[in-house]
Amino acid sequence: MNWGNGILLLLLVFIGLMVTLVTICVKQDDIHLVTENYYAEEIKYQEHIDRVSNTNAMEGKVMQFDAASKTLQFKLPIGSKGELHLFRPSDARMDKKIQIEIKDSESNTMSLKGLEPGYWKMKMTWEADGVAFFEEKKIDI
Repeated sequence: MNWGNGILLLLLVFIGLMVTLVTICVKQDDIHLVTENYYAEEIKYQEHIDRVSNTNAMEGKVMQFDAASKTLQFKLPIGSKGELHLFRPSDARMDKKIQIEIKDSESNTMSLKGLEPGYWKMKMTWEADGVAFFEEKKIDI
């Protein structure tokens, strides 16, 4: 084999490799954004900063996860309303949003036994006495 054939073979292998990689990337369909409305969420970010500041002014954490019983406990006053976003970074199809309303002391507990094992982020937004709050907790089930 001479130099010309070697260079031609090397270029053909390189082009074949590039075509294969581009084909794999184009056929990949499980790419999920963190949120569908990314830009609208970014505009509301100052509200988020205010919620986090309000939460930091509180004493202690609001969400407590018990790994043994797979339950989540809320330390919220009665009358609090909000939303719990269970966020699975590896697969957006598993995300869940649950409305929370604390009517009595027994509604401060939630079972998470139905969730798939793995890494989860829990993002809780709630309002109590006209003040908005936000807390995030990372758990591994």
